[in-house]
Amino acid sequence: MTDHPLARFQITRSEISRVVERFYARVRADAVLGPVFGAHVQNWPEHEEKIAAFWRNAILREPGYDGFPMREHLTRPDVKPEHFPIWLGLFHETLHAELTERQALQWGDLADKIGEGFRAGVENVRRPADQPPRLI
Repeated sequence: MTDHPLARFQITRSEISRVVERFYARVRADAVLGPVFGAHVQNWPEHEEKIAAFWRNAILREPGYDGFPMREHLTRPDVKPEHFPIWLGLFHETLHAELTERQALQWGDLADKIGEGFRAGVENVRRPADQPPRLI
């Protein structure tokens, strides 16, 4: 387990990597998400390591993530707001299959908040200019 005093909750680097690896195996097999990710990810191990670094930064407060995830989602027109509930469903399934109940709930709560932010960002950026932003 991590001993970092600022960690959001107790989890190891290897547990994070395992969840990310198993999650993306589910994504690749998903009829909706698989083609979307497949159109953009050229190197799965590299992508998985980058996302594991994102989660290590978000959970363990570990430096090393270099990216702009909101921009990545906003600049891909085939990423739709309706993809995020599917993504989160697969992610929660993976968390519950791979971690303790407490870890799954803690990480799942964080993923829900981040995922909702991405979904809202994608939806609002693509909203016609004459419509007000959706706040929920």
